[in-house]
Amino acid sequence: MLVAIGAGIAVLSGIGAGVGIGIATSKATEAIARQPEAESKISKALLLGCALAEATAIYGFVIGLLIIIMLG
Repeated sequence: MLVAIGAGIAVLSGIGAGVGIGIATSKATEAIARQPEAESKISKALLLGCALAEATAIYGFVIGLLIIIMLG
């Protein structure tokens, strides 16, 4: 029982990543609308940030799986 709760809490990191990526995409879209000539620089920074945020969600998912496999 407690193993499942711990795994669920570990996977909750995906919520933060989803919210962070959504906010970053929103701000990048606004920035591109204001300065279209800076689109390539903004897109590069956005992709890097989204990749790092998504990596934290994947780490949380992997930790959740490890908790279930090792302790379950």
